[in-house]
Amino acid sequence: MIEQDTIRLLRECDAGVKMGVEAMDEVLDYVHDDAFRKCLTNCREKHVKLQNEIGELLNQYHDEGKEPNPVAKGMSWMKTNVKLAMDQSDHTIADLVTEGCNMGIKSLNKYLNEYKAADEKSKSITKRLTRLEEHLVTDIRQYL
Repeated sequence: MIEQDTIRLLRECDAGVKMGVEAMDEVLDYVHDDAFRKCLTNCREKHVKLQNEIGELLNQYHDEGKEPNPVAKGMSWMKTNVKLAMDQSDHTIADLVTEGCNMGIKSLNKYLNEYKAADEKSKSITKRLTRLEEHLVTDIRQYL
């Protein structure tokens, strides 16, 4: 049970961190403010580091990880591109990123509660990813 929950939790973190990196990649070229761009770039780098750490742990379990849900990914892409087509301001980007972070935080906490038997290392990674998202939301509030 511990191993199953651990793998499941790590898979969800894997999908979530990939979704976050892809979302930041989609909007970075549209950011006008240098400090905002730097904030997103730094957060993206931290996500990539965590993604690599998650990948290493999944490899130890001989698991390939999980890709983001294609429907969620497609809807996110469509929403981002429609909103940016109408308004390419930093406000719009901050709004999109905040919404994405909030959905990620909600999902990660749900999975932490669902996979209670997961090992402490995978729970710690999940909490670190959640904190990354929470800090990003706080850091970009000034652009809302």
